[in-house]
Order: sequence, then structure tokens, then C-alpha cells
Amino acid sequence: MTQLNISHLAFLTPGNYPDDAPWQGLEETLQLFETGERLGYNGAWVRQRHLEHGVSSASTFLAAASQRTSTIELGTAVIQVGYESPFRLAEDLSTVDVLSHGRLNVGLSAGQPAHAELLGPEVFDDHWRAQDFSYHRVTRLIDNLSGRYLGDKESFIESPGNRQRPRLQPYAPGLTDRLWYGGGSLRSVKWAGSQNLNLLIGNLTSGEGTDDYYTAQLRQIEAFRSALPANAVRTPRIARGRVVVPFDSADAATRKRYADFAASRHARTLSPQGERRTLFSPDLVGSADQILEQLHQDPLLHEVEELRIELPYEFNIDQYQQILTDFITLIAPEIGWSRATPVDYRATA
Repeated sequence: MTQLNISHLAFLTPGNYPDDAPWQGLEETLQLFETGERLGYNGAWVRQRHLEHGVSSASTFLAAASQRTSTIELGTAVIQVGYESPFRLAEDLSTVDVLSHGRLNVGLSAGQPAHAELLGPEVFDDHWRAQDFSYHRVTRLIDNLSGRYLGDKESFIESPGNRQRPRLQPYAPGLTDRLWYGGGSLRSVKWAGSQNLNLLIGNLTSGEGTDDYYTAQLRQIEAFRSALPANAVRTPRIARGRVVVPFDSADAATRKRYADFAASRHARTLSPQGERRTLFSPDLVGSADQILEQLHQDPLLHEVEELRIELPYEFNIDQYQQILTDFITLIAPEIGWSRATPVDYRATA
């Protein structure tokens, strides 16, 4: 098997916080973004989650992160667009991209979003079941971010000291090239490819015609690439996500906690789970040498150049910092990654 060629390294954090101390967890997550930038990671991503102790508004959080960092890409995975107004979300994302000088990456997903029975009436009043949760909601978001003008050529917006044709403001050129889709099925990756979106592959997927996680994901990558427009002006990015927990610099108690965490989740990797036949990739917990051996055996990593470390929900800020430090110092150089000169986005935006 060929050597790995990972040129882009990012991490995804859950942004957890105690029920009675949300500021503490959100502040620690901002600090983790600062740590990632200092260590040389190319990207720092946060999960968007509703009704949980985590980041419920990724655009709000990343606006804050844009002022605490200057070179690292900022990302969210994934925003369930079913709960979002395609226009208002586009305004928020454009604002964050401008504040970050073009560093924003946005993961999206379509379909009926989680907790719909609880949140549907809160978001859409009594008619939530009649809402359009299809891919069309994503294409409307993309269209709003495109910079197109509203109305005809005679339509203008008057404001004090200004007269302009109406379009979403602020316009963030280039943001549509940094939109990602969280694909987990052949249908979803084919659609993402047809739209020339970037592709996020995580540690779970649907089992379609196979009980093997890697076979399913390899088929999805092939389907995604086959669906790309022939006349596309750019090649979309593909990022592989894995739960990776090196313990080289951890103390004995922390190593045991990591091992117990992995053991508690191992059974789900042995067969498809639930009606949707969800397949899980194994968590990688161990020494740098042990993890390197398993990474080199991951066939998906031989198909991509971007790796995203998915940090578990269960750990604290000190453990996250230890994991990120051990990975980038002991593992990253052995999989093709090297630290690049940071891009000054403020000078190029």
C-alpha cells in the first residue's frame, strides 16, 4: 500500500459545557481553537448541536473564534439546514466569513433534522411537517451566497448616503467554494458531487450492500467523484474524519480513561446498527506507533489528502490539548503532513 499524503490537518471538537456553566465550556473551546492555531493545525471545526450542552449556533461561536485566531481555517460540521432560513443563515455565514477574512468552512446536511418532533413546532409553528427538508433547501442557501442580485435591473435599495442593487449583504466572495456536505449514503454523496460541494466523511455511514465500513465509504468516494460536473472549474476537497486519541504524554489514569472509552464503543463497530444499518469505524486509541500502524491500514486515507481528528464528547480541555499536541508532534509528520507557513488572511482578504 502506498504512503499516506495528508497535507491538510484539522480537528473537530464538540464544544461541551456543564449545564450550570456554559461560559466555561465555550471559553475553553475558544482556547482550544487558539491552541490548534499555535500548534499549526490547518483547521479547527466545531459541531452544531441543538438541545444539548454544546454549540447550538455555530455562526455565533465562529464569529467569536474569528477574533481569537488569525490563520487557522474555521469550520462547522454540520448545520442541519432543515431548521434554518436559507437567507438568514446565509447572512450569518457571510458575516462570519468577512470577520474571519475568508477562513470559514461550512458543513451542511439536508433531510428532516434531529429532534423534529420537539423542535419542529418551535421553529415552524404548527405546520412543520409541511416544510421542505430536501436538498433544495441547501441549493437555496448556495444561491443566496452566490452574490446574485434580487429583483430586476431597476430594483434598488435606498439607504442614507447609498443607493444600490439589492443582494445579500455582506457578500463574501469565495465562500461557496468552502461549503461542505456531510455525506453518509450513496444518494447524498452523488448529490453533493453533482453540486461540486466539498465532501465530509465521518466515522459513521450507512451500510448499503455491505457490512464493511471501509467498503461502504470507498464506494461513496467513487460515486462522489463520478458525479462531479465535467466542466467544473475546481476540484472539490474530501476530508476524512476519525476519532484518534494518542496517549503518549498522558498519565496512567488518563490512559485508562481513554481505553475504557474505546472499549465502551467497540461493540458498535462489529455489525450494522439499527434500521438504517449504520456502520462505525473503530476509534484509534493507543500510542503514536500503534495509531500510525492503523492509520496506514485505513484505505480511505489513501484516497484523500485531508484528515480531521474528531475529539470525543467525554473528555476535558486538558485532555483535548494533550491529544492534539501528541498527534501533531508524534503522528502527523509520519503521514505526510508538514507545518506550512501560516497564511495571513487579513493581508489576502
